[in-house]
Amino acid sequence: MKSKLLFWSIVIALGGLLFGMDVAVISGAEQQIQKVWQLSDVLHGQALAAALYGTIIGALFGGVPAERYGRKKVLLWIGIAFFIASVGSALAHDVVTFMLFRFLGGLGVGASSVVAPMFISEIAPAKNRGKLVATFQFNIVFGILLAYLSNYLLSGLGDIAWRWMLGILALPAALFVALLSLVPESPRWLMVHKNDYAGARKILEVSDPEGVEEAIRSIQQDVEEDRKKASLSVFFSRRFIKPIIMATLVALFNQLSGINAIIYFAPRVFELAGLGKSTAFLQSAGVGLVNLVFTMLGLYLIDRLGRKKLMLIGSLGYIVSLGAIAAAFYYQYLGGMIVPLLVFMFIAAHAIGQGAVIWVFISEIFPNQVRSYGQSLGSSVHWVMAAIITSVFPFFANNPAIGPAKIFLFFMLMMILQLLWVLFKMPETKGVSLEEMERKLGHH
Repeated sequence: MKSKLLFWSIVIALGGLLFGMDVAVISGAEQQIQKVWQLSDVLHGQALAAALYGTIIGALFGGVPAERYGRKKVLLWIGIAFFIASVGSALAHDVVTFMLFRFLGGLGVGASSVVAPMFISEIAPAKNRGKLVATFQFNIVFGILLAYLSNYLLSGLGDIAWRWMLGILALPAALFVALLSLVPESPRWLMVHKNDYAGARKILEVSDPEGVEEAIRSIQQDVEEDRKKASLSVFFSRRFIKPIIMATLVALFNQLSGINAIIYFAPRVFELAGLGKSTAFLQSAGVGLVNLVFTMLGLYLIDRLGRKKLMLIGSLGYIVSLGAIAAAFYYQYLGGMIVPLLVFMFIAAHAIGQGAVIWVFISEIFPNQVRSYGQSLGSSVHWVMAAIITSVFPFFANNPAIGPAKIFLFFMLMMILQLLWVLFKMPETKGVSLEEMERKLGHH
């Protein structure tokens, strides 16, 4: 791979770093926020879910400006939104203001989950596309680790610790905005929406010299017919029903694993398991480290084993770890490191499976002309489920009639369904060009 292509991919994927930090940083601040404004469990859940409501809107509509104005400009707006949201939520003096700025940050998270993987998939050669798009996921988990570590280091600042935890995100947001000036526009967007084949060729000759002729030839053949027909109504037509179902299911299963419940409430889960507050924060940093290590392993394997095999490995790991966590809470085996080790196993299963695959898979299965719609669909389903789970988790976890055991048992049952879907329905997309994928999935 050209060093320039790798640099472009890493810069674009920094949107994932902001995504990961924004999602995880709240885990260190959420209990202080509940105490400062004396929030009920229900209102507290809504305050935390405000960012996720933003992600739903950002994911639903992030593809629209990305189609009209280009991938690069939208990523620039996303970086600015992250910066404003970070500073604003850190300085908030009431829960409504806090929720508004968290909502703005959520818009950035949702839009970045649409635009960044799509952008990378459009500049990457087929043989390396998996690992390059997965740098977005790597940056998400690196951002989660940074958030957990900064939360641990800042937790000793007393009553204002939560403000520093939220404000720290302004630094990587400013870096992201600065580095985007060194990245070109998506060559496929230039061809499809600007008819700029010369500009696209210059970029592809750097990023994908072996595939440049095929990409240009395929797009030239299809663009005049499909550009006129690439409306939302056509997107939801029978022609694209296969990728629509696949994107919806992979996004649903991602959140029905319970990953956001762990990421958002890791210290609370560890405290429910009997650990002290300081130890719970440190174990949360361990979650981030395990996530990073196994995401790197997933990055290494995704273009070697393929997307489907990683999903199979992850599904089995989910089922074993979630079942064991449910049993530990049910039988009250909560001493020592039992629950933390099982949570680490769960995180490893997620990182090597769903975590490594989801954004790659969704970015690969839709044709050039409707990829932004497809990415928006998958991302918005993901974030709707994330918002629902985050909103209700504190209530269910603290409800004596339900509690953690039944919650984790439910997540395990959902992962059995995912395993069956992967075994019998999920296609392999490893090493297939985006244009060839159209033919493979029968879009024409």
